[in-house]
Amino acid sequence: MRRSGLRADRRSPIVQAMMASLRDTGVWIFDLDNTLYPASCNLFAQVDRRIGDFIAGHFGITYDEARVMQKRFFREHGTTLRGLMVEHDVDPVPFLDYVHDIDVSPVAPCPSMAGALNRLPGRKIIYTNGSVRHAENVTRQLGIDGCFEATFGIVEAGYVPKPDPRPYDILVDHYDIDPARACMVEDIARNLVPAHALGMTTVWVRSEADWARPDEGGVGTGSHIDHTVDDLPAWLEEIAG
Repeated sequence: MRRSGLRADRRSPIVQAMMASLRDTGVWIFDLDNTLYPASCNLFAQVDRRIGDFIAGHFGITYDEARVMQKRFFREHGTTLRGLMVEHDVDPVPFLDYVHDIDVSPVAPCPSMAGALNRLPGRKIIYTNGSVRHAENVTRQLGIDGCFEATFGIVEAGYVPKPDPRPYDILVDHYDIDPARACMVEDIARNLVPAHALGMTTVWVRSEADWARPDEGGVGTGSHIDHTVDDLPAWLEEIAG
């Protein structure tokens, strides 16, 4: 078995216990963007630009003016879309179709992740603030599109984004998830707060973005994070065995 960290005979009892407990997880819940693929792919730069373009076109303003509006919506509402819907009653369907019409070729296929996900015991679900269509495009490019039971996207969440606790409850109820046997994997630390509150095991995929970190994300020191991962595919291979 390939090892991404220490060899089995060198692991501490604490590490061995952690690995064993994660193998008993019944449901794995994965974020999509910058989690299932590396942030270095920079897909969000394309989405970010298209969000600004959509706002500029919708309101007939300059791109720079649109950017100011976009970032305020993100800060105050969790996503730009939520701000557009709440403050301006914008139809979410054309917005999502437009901003997710991007080139996913910077994402490299990841056979090792596909293998690990297929070996990983338990159900696998994607939970994203994006659309199901976007998730399908990205997972197809990664070569992991057949690894998941379902995708719970922003439409399924009633257009209420993470980290609002309400869609987490919908997710748990809809898929009959026992939070005590669930593990959520995310790159944005604050999005793990509601999962931790429900009793899920939480895994943070380390990010250098200020808004994604536990300290700069407004969630203290990260006491809601059980495990921190730098290389998700290697870590999953370790867990899957």
